[in-house]
Amino acid sequence: MTTTTKKPAEEATEIRGCERLQRALIECHRRMPVGPARESACRHLNRATAQCLVSVACPEECEAVRSLCSSSGTALKRSQCQAAQVSLSVCLSSCQLSNPSL
Repeated sequence: MTTTTKKPAEEATEIRGCERLQRALIECHRRMPVGPARESACRHLNRATAQCLVSVACPEECEAVRSLCSSSGTALKRSQCQAAQVSLSVCLSSCQLSNPSL
């Protein structure tokens, strides 16, 4: 059995389901110096990690935004997309309030 040693801050912020992406992003930040090169090199991991965290925290709301806002459509669909975005925002805000360390 192998064990890995993690820094307490890294362990505390890992979210189940997104661990691999989070570790890859941390590793990207370790390898690249601060600046535009890091931003460019780690951009895809940063975005994928953010999308994963949002989908884990608010799965129904995230799926609603994904399905309703994926393409342009009727005024009704645009209105539904906007409502879904507000619901996702409220969900994420409530997650932040219940987990202020995140």
